[in-house]
Amino acid sequence: MIELGRMQKLEVKRDTSVGVFLNVENSKESDKDVLLPKKEVPEGTEVGDVLEVFIYRDFKERLIATTRRPKVVLGEVGLLKVVDITKIGAFLDWGLEKDLFLPFKEQSMKLEKGREYLIGLYIDKSDRLCGTMKIKDFLESGSPYKEGDWVKGTIYSINDEFGAFVAVDNKYEGLIPKKELIGVYVPGEVVDLRVTNVKEDGKLDLSLRDKFYIEMEDDAEYILNKLEEKGGVLMLNDYSSPKLIRKELNMSKSAFKRAVGRLLKMGKIEFIEDGIKLR
Repeated sequence: MIELGRMQKLEVKRDTSVGVFLNVENSKESDKDVLLPKKEVPEGTEVGDVLEVFIYRDFKERLIATTRRPKVVLGEVGLLKVVDITKIGAFLDWGLEKDLFLPFKEQSMKLEKGREYLIGLYIDKSDRLCGTMKIKDFLESGSPYKEGDWVKGTIYSINDEFGAFVAVDNKYEGLIPKKELIGVYVPGEVVDLRVTNVKEDGKLDLSLRDKFYIEMEDDAEYILNKLEEKGGVLMLNDYSSPKLIRKELNMSKSAFKRAVGRLLKMGKIEFIEDGIKLR
């Protein structure tokens, strides 16, 4: 049968002035064929040829085929840009002539035109393809990754209590715990992450930071650069509040103390009253 929302291989049944009509290989005469418009028909196509196409609905809600693969197919998630926001919902660019509709009830936050968000594709009760931002059920837990691996993920939701929920490879479920979420991030942002733990259920705990011994090198270099920018003096030390350290250096207090300790041992800095300075 012809499947809405999926890439599939269909046979050319008829060639007409408006394009070719397609159906599954062993279709009956009573089965309704789907049109592949003339402008998309590959040169040299003949009746009996098999073409790989995507099936969706046109502006009149009729089934139609395209040889283009959209940015997301049924059951998948992908980053899609908001091209319009209306009273009934938003419309997204998914690589086809007709934009994808994102109903208000499927939005998890206020949208901004021109921004990209992680969207899943589903079929609604009216048998139409629609987008959703509620993608948790689209994600798998059995990733191939192990502790220490670096992965690429897209933040799709941020919770003040738990942290940032991430779709790793836009396929696997992960979480950046609140304590690891240093800096300002927004849904739709693509980030490089280190796997810190693979839970029993296969879900991934993630970090934006490298391991401590690598972090310390980077943080020490960063502090040296900041000292040079500030004329050789930073009014931060072991007694500074975590909030102030994060504001000034975008790092945790523990990371700051480790880096400062390394710089002291290297003889690069010294303590002064209420701060540190270059030697």
